[in-house]
Amino acid sequence: MEKFKESLIFLSPVIPTKLTILFENHAGYRKGLIGYHGFSALVEHNGRKVLVDTGTDGEVLLKNMEALGVSPGEIDALFITHGHYDHTGGMKAFLEARGKEIDVYAHPGIFQRRVALKPKLREMGIPFTREELENLGAVFHLSTKPVEFLPGFISSGEIWRNHWDRAVGYLVENGEYVKDPVKDDIALIVDLGKEVAVITGCGHSGIINIVEHAVKLTGKQIRALIGGFHLRGASQAMLEEAVARLRTLSVKKLYAGHCTGIDEYAYLKVGFGEVEPLHVGKVIEV
Repeated sequence: MEKFKESLIFLSPVIPTKLTILFENHAGYRKGLIGYHGFSALVEHNGRKVLVDTGTDGEVLLKNMEALGVSPGEIDALFITHGHYDHTGGMKAFLEARGKEIDVYAHPGIFQRRVALKPKLREMGIPFTREELENLGAVFHLSTKPVEFLPGFISSGEIWRNHWDRAVGYLVENGEYVKDPVKDDIALIVDLGKEVAVITGCGHSGIINIVEHAVKLTGKQIRALIGGFHLRGASQAMLEEAVARLRTLSVKKLYAGHCTGIDEYAYLKVGFGEVEPLHVGKVIEV
């Protein structure tokens, strides 16, 4: 781990880093964009373009990409934060539209069968088989360890969970329903030189754990924490702890969306201050 940290110290961005929201629960005011439950973002850094997640619906993803001037063919790699349908449902349509191979970085647990039991039994996992996606050009690189897969793009690897998490759903193992720890929930860390940006799809690992993990892994402070924080329905005590620890860890700014929750977003806005909401078409420069 120390050797990995040392290898990051000398990285520095050569062009401005930009993140564009392609798929989110809410659309902005620009015509032609569609809001839909799910998450996907394009990260442009060091001359490379990485697509983080693919949202729930491929048709919606591709329409938003077209409206924002993003072509599937220009993407250098795909990063999957975890194996839930609302982050992977657009993969098939994206691969079909791309029409050529692409490297996909994720945790090896993404293809587990996972379900929700309430209000009724329903599937929650990736709605495609690995073979189906590989036949369309997906080249999977699955690891539980931190990996710098392109210059300045770092997969967090499995998140250390020292505090509460926000795991949901069940795994199906040998015909039994077992609570899903969502161990495949990882984050993309973008090395900005002296600081880092962290993109989390849903934050099932717990945003405090994610932030502490990124700081310990890189030895750098977080300029921006971006994505879904899965705080909807969180207790006041959890929200208070989140705000206190994010301040202690010197996180500069939050960009919260997807599964964060409306009331919970308001709490962060009042308690933390430096918070902006996400919507389709939002551009963040860090």
